[in-house]
Amino acid sequence: MKTNTLKIAIIDNDDAIGGIYKQYFQENEQYELHGVYSSVHRLLSDFGRSHPDIIICEAMLNGISGIDGLEYFYRKNKDLKVLMMSHKNDFKLIKEAFKKGASGYLIKPITKDRLFSALDALNQHGIALELDVAKKIIDSFQTKSFDVFSKKENEIIELLTQGFTYKMIADKLFVTPSAVNFHIQNIYVKLNVNSKSEALRKLKEMEMQQLNAA
Repeated sequence: MKTNTLKIAIIDNDDAIGGIYKQYFQENEQYELHGVYSSVHRLLSDFGRSHPDIIICEAMLNGISGIDGLEYFYRKNKDLKVLMMSHKNDFKLIKEAFKKGASGYLIKPITKDRLFSALDALNQHGIALELDVAKKIIDSFQTKSFDVFSKKENEIIELLTQGFTYKMIADKLFVTPSAVNFHIQNIYVKLNVNSKSEALRKLKEMEMQQLNAA
């Protein structure tokens, strides 16, 4: 092994995929696979031998989850980089992973090219974020959707908070201004407000509550 080779440890509870990971890392000079583990506990027990530079870890595991495992990994080595992976492209899971210190997030199944692209990004930039994951994060901040409102009302709220006038909203949604006014009056009733400024303030409060709860 060359001295600049980065050591990789993988935690995946799918026993059938261990051999595939080993195939991926064959004859790779930049990264060396030091072990495939089925649980956080198994890797922690072997940490003194493997000393990984990067851990690729399934987010949802029996026992200690991959996300909860982040705390244990960083106790062993604060300079570690941890790349989470999951079949779920779920904003709450992604948010929790990054909140606890993950350096990247991959959606399974993972191809060889995607895996090494993520490792290269992690090595060069300190973070690995695929397009689908980045889009999910951006959408979570850009799209306002509240259960109390209908689909059409949510569409109008989205445009209203962007500064659209009633006529602009009507043109955008291909409806009449009177239809927009009807929906906005319903929105005001549900919000228990009497003006646009009050509605925008209350919608902003609801949006912040929604993000904090995510």
